[in-house]
Amino acid sequence: MTENYTEIRPVRPGDEAELTAMIHELAEFERASAECTVTEAQLRDALFGENPVVYGLLVEVDGQAAGGALWFRNFSTWDGVAGVYLEDLFVRPAFRRRGLARRLLAALARECVDNGYTRLTWAVLDWNTNAIALYDAVGGRPQTEWITYRVSGPELSALASESA
Repeated sequence: MTENYTEIRPVRPGDEAELTAMIHELAEFERASAECTVTEAQLRDALFGENPVVYGLLVEVDGQAAGGALWFRNFSTWDGVAGVYLEDLFVRPAFRRRGLARRLLAALARECVDNGYTRLTWAVLDWNTNAIALYDAVGGRPQTEWITYRVSGPELSALASESA
């Protein structure tokens, strides 16, 4: 069996096409394709614009984009320091079961440790049993006492109008 060359690296300008494609592939996997509208231009601006709001890692196997992770810093008021919130982690189907997702998580953990961040946080769909098994295996613990809320679309606009 031939060992493949694998590299995990920070995203760089020019990676937007692969990352955008992976985001759309993830949306399809999560049964939410119609909700995914991100474009390469939007992602380029979010990653590399004047005020970047997201960071990324790309995992390549033999030069092919195999997966990636997009994350941003958050802040713990209790700890008084930043943390990392993993927005998306995706490994393309052809590259799964090679430990790439675990290596991406390890790279994010290293980002936390190297910068004095105290938390690495993420969410997972309750039906994604493979991801849940990985997250349990790396020591992740579900935060069952918290309920995630979101307001978007017309409801977001209505709420915003109350501040005018």
